[in-house]
Amino acid sequence: MEDRLPKKAVFEGLVFDEYGNPVETGWVGSDPCYIVNDDGFRRHITAEDVDRQVWGHFQEQIKGHEDLLTEKAAEMLGQDDIFTMAAIQTQFKDLESQYDKLSEIGIPEESRVYLGMIGFRIIISIHGDVLEVVQPGIVDESGDE
Repeated sequence: MEDRLPKKAVFEGLVFDEYGNPVETGWVGSDPCYIVNDDGFRRHITAEDVDRQVWGHFQEQIKGHEDLLTEKAAEMLGQDDIFTMAAIQTQFKDLESQYDKLSEIGIPEESRVYLGMIGFRIIISIHGDVLEVVQPGIVDESGDE
């Protein structure tokens, strides 16, 4: 039997309702949840449902840009040799298993605090649908602002 770590709410502290209110986190059994205050009723939305929507959003942004992202990541690491590039490229090709790992370890608190300070936020409806992922500094290539 495989020992698995309990899942985490990956974007804890970065999720807000459609009115700009921060969303709490909690648990239902062993499942982490985002808790939305719906006029006094606390709706528990499975964190994995929200987190996978956000992860899908990131995957869409990466799709078609893997080569450029690999090159830039290797440059940032100061290791733009062929072996490092191949290792990074492999990570981009297996984003689903990257999500599985992230859901077990979560994003470190310091990183979430930093993301919040720069304005990163996820806006969800009372039903857990991701309405918007606000990423300061990311240019919308569609021409919309």
